[in-house]
Amino acid sequence: MFGNIIINSLRTLGKPLITFLFSLGDLTLFVVKSIYHCFVPPFYFKLFIKQVIDIGFYSLPVVGLTTLFAGMVIALQTYSGFSGFKAESVIASVVLISVTRELAPVLSALMVAGRIGAAMAAEIGTMRVTEQIDALVTLSTNPFKYLVAPRLWAGIIVLPILVFVGDIIGIFGGYVVGVYKLGFNPANYITSTFQDLQMIGIVSGLVKAGVFGFIISLMGCYHGYKSKGGAQGVGNATTNAVVSSSILILIFNYLITEMFFSR
Repeated sequence: MFGNIIINSLRTLGKPLITFLFSLGDLTLFVVKSIYHCFVPPFYFKLFIKQVIDIGFYSLPVVGLTTLFAGMVIALQTYSGFSGFKAESVIASVVLISVTRELAPVLSALMVAGRIGAAMAAEIGTMRVTEQIDALVTLSTNPFKYLVAPRLWAGIIVLPILVFVGDIIGIFGGYVVGVYKLGFNPANYITSTFQDLQMIGIVSGLVKAGVFGFIISLMGCYHGYKSKGGAQGVGNATTNAVVSSSILILIFNYLITEMFFSR
């Protein structure tokens, strides 16, 4: 009796572990194949341009609004907290550091993951369940080159551009609140911002953006490519793509921050 309980307990624990290891191995193989086909011709330049427009241009309004109000909120919160210590002069520096190092990369990536990651998973998942991917193979077209590689390149290249634009907009949001709401001198605010501008803060944010772009595109393609079960499977793939992208973004945000600022 006791032995059966132990065996049943091990079976209960072992099944999820085996499933997890199987999924991890499957994802690893998908990543290796995707990276390999990103560097091996043929290259579908028109599909790449289409993804650049979808990921970059159409995401600009969302990223702009997000970073604008993030910068404004940081300025207000910093003033509320620092005014008690008579340290209002550091507000421009806090806004600059917060936006360039953390808020612009992370918030932009999360917004793009919700918009683009879901769209990629839905599109590729629909192609999978309707056997369009099998048709590509029949026509001697590699699905990784045709579907995955253009999206990965677009995500890696476009997201740093979005984050750079978000940096500018977020800092401008802090400037608007600092000058027109809190009454700071415009020249002093701008001077303080440029004096505290550090290249490592901008570079770390752009590196994060490149990694986040890869993660978003990869998760969208992976969950869409592996989807099954009709419309419900496509819906699950869309949800899993957004959730997994968001979690990995937060994890890699810490790891990259540790790499740049641990000393």
